[in-house]
Amino acid sequence: MLVKSLYDQISIVADMIIESKRVVVFTGAGVSTESGIPDFRSPGGIWDRFDPDEFTIQRFLSSAETRVKQWRLLTESGLIVDAQPNPAHSAIADIERMGKLSCVITQNIDNLHHKAGNSPEKIFELHGNMNWIICLNCQHRYPLPDIRKRLDLGSGPPFCEKCSGILKPDVVFFGESLPPLVLDDAVRHSRECDLLIVVGSSLVVYPAAYIPVYAKEAGARVVIVNLTATEYDKMADEVINSKAGEVMPRIMEAVQERIS
Repeated sequence: MLVKSLYDQISIVADMIIESKRVVVFTGAGVSTESGIPDFRSPGGIWDRFDPDEFTIQRFLSSAETRVKQWRLLTESGLIVDAQPNPAHSAIADIERMGKLSCVITQNIDNLHHKAGNSPEKIFELHGNMNWIICLNCQHRYPLPDIRKRLDLGSGPPFCEKCSGILKPDVVFFGESLPPLVLDDAVRHSRECDLLIVVGSSLVVYPAAYIPVYAKEAGARVVIVNLTATEYDKMADEVINSKAGEVMPRIMEAVQERIS
């Protein structure tokens, strides 16, 4: 079997983007790690340092003491950081600026697609957004920086200033379902696209991992850009095993060269 060079692969994907009208980008932790945000499942990741059972919604609701513990885990895990987008995020935003992007579907909770310049209405966050804190009683949402200013875990967990309700990061904990409207929209866009690009996801977390399958079944081409192999590589039209922050900018440079 002929082994293609990275240059050839980048050229093929660039041509796919140019030929497509409705591109969906599906991103996972491999994009965030290049911005300094720790992965959950990789060796040395968050679940190697913390017990995932501590992040269940049931435990979060059970007592103030447990909530203090969970907030401390969140602050010490590296998830609450002022991270910045990396070249992969910028390249994905460039696809939108070309007018090709249908949407970004992301498993990440770091708000970096927003910071990179993608339109909020084109970002579907399957696991929520760590940049927002929600009151479980009155549903009021606070920006994370507002809560960080008054976070004093020595005095107990933070509470809602409007109703004294429990505050929780607006992300999906274990034991919670993915937001149904967001998931429905993500599935619909994946079934309507003509090209789906997986960037930085090992495709092991379900039901999110089905997103590229829906696209392929509907007739779209699928590209996977991930540092390691995935179980869906065989169904993909092109697989590039490299860092997203290195490959995605090169793909978009090739696109611009062809357009120019």
